[in-house]
Amino acid sequence: MKQVFRSRAALILGWVWMVFAALNAVDLVVRYSGPESMVAGAVLAVITALVYITCLRPGVVLAEDGVLVRNPFRDTFLPWTAVDDVTVSHAIKITSGDTVVRCWTPQTSGRERASATRRARPARTGGRFRTEATPTKGEQAAAQLLAGKTHADWVAEQIAERAESARRAAAFAATRTAGTAGASGTARTAGTPGSGTAPAAGDTGDAGRAPVRLTWAPAAMIALLGALVVVVAAVVVS
Repeated sequence: MKQVFRSRAALILGWVWMVFAALNAVDLVVRYSGPESMVAGAVLAVITALVYITCLRPGVVLAEDGVLVRNPFRDTFLPWTAVDDVTVSHAIKITSGDTVVRCWTPQTSGRERASATRRARPARTGGRFRTEATPTKGEQAAAQLLAGKTHADWVAEQIAERAESARRAAAFAATRTAGTAGASGTARTAGTPGSGTAPAAGDTGDAGRAPVRLTWAPAAMIALLGALVVVVAAVVVS
């Protein structure tokens, strides 16, 4: 199952700006007044490109075969079996060998961390005459699940769990393959002495470990190129 995690505040801000930019772009085209309109359009294009790159594009995508980290200018894909560790400070950090990938989003602010800490504390019952609605079992389970955790903590936990599950599945498959090969090798050796030896069980190493893929983000490059074209056009017209 594919899951996409992003900052809700950044997403809302990004789309609000996109609507604002679209309305202003239409107004500049309808009321075009020469160099002034071109300069305003260039400023609008640069800000819009930056908002798209920093607010709308970044995200953490959990797919069947691995986790894709979309940062402003680069995409990093880590197969589940390549994820060694996941930690959270202000941002999520995914470690794979010597490679450390810092996720642009979601991040944890000091206020969000403090709020999560308060949620983890037991609620006070109050006075003897105080009455409160009794939470349902579902609400209690959700509160226990989220107690003391921020959004970034929860996302990091999902990444770690899926990576651990993938590693266990890979180890089980490798053990079965080694066992089958060992049994076949034993049978061949019994029938024809000196025919060879079977590989040692569990000797998988890092040979079957899928590599981490780091690429530039074409969408971010196109957004910057479009803004640059508008800026150049404004300079030429001015």
